[in-house]
Amino acid sequence: MIELDYFKNIPFESVALQDTIGNYKFPRNKISSLEKHGQIIRLKKGLYVLPEKISRVAISRELIANHLYGPSYISLETALSFYGIIPEKVFAVRSMTTRRSNTFETPVGNYDYTTVPVDYFSIGLRHEIVDNQYAFLIASPAKALCDMLISTSNLRLQSVKAIRHYLFEDLRVDSSALKDFDPAIVRQCVETGRKKSELNLLLELLKIL
Repeated sequence: MIELDYFKNIPFESVALQDTIGNYKFPRNKISSLEKHGQIIRLKKGLYVLPEKISRVAISRELIANHLYGPSYISLETALSFYGIIPEKVFAVRSMTTRRSNTFETPVGNYDYTTVPVDYFSIGLRHEIVDNQYAFLIASPAKALCDMLISTSNLRLQSVKAIRHYLFEDLRVDSSALKDFDPAIVRQCVETGRKKSELNLLLELLKIL
């Protein structure tokens, strides 16, 4: 019997799966059979995850996002919702990457990736550890909001009043959460040169809250 639950909810590549299933003359056929019978879920070519009935662990869409296309980290509305900063539940998992922008549709959700520069990518990230079992890479609250400002098309904010309206009316950001934001992260983002005026307005707003 193949002990697939070894992988738990960590996405795994076909090479690792072949090592686990043992010596089959045609390992690809065996992998196809496992997928057909619902024992593995294909995320993309060569990458799989176990269904919860096999792993007995909840599937983590955030963990899948990190493995599906990388380097990448969870951000934008997904991160803001995760922290409870915005009230909406987000259906697609949104991430930032240094690679070209991309989207994936999988049996366990849709995943969207937006390109950012290499020097900007590593600012303000954290590893979120879940139940001491696994961890995924996610933007800090301040970085996620910076990502919203730099990646939203046609967003031109020219005053503190305008950014206040965007955050509290359009995004419905919890204003109390901004008091705990780290302004140093925003300043580092400003130094990379993308949408400096909007990010400086965010800094001004953080000062007066």
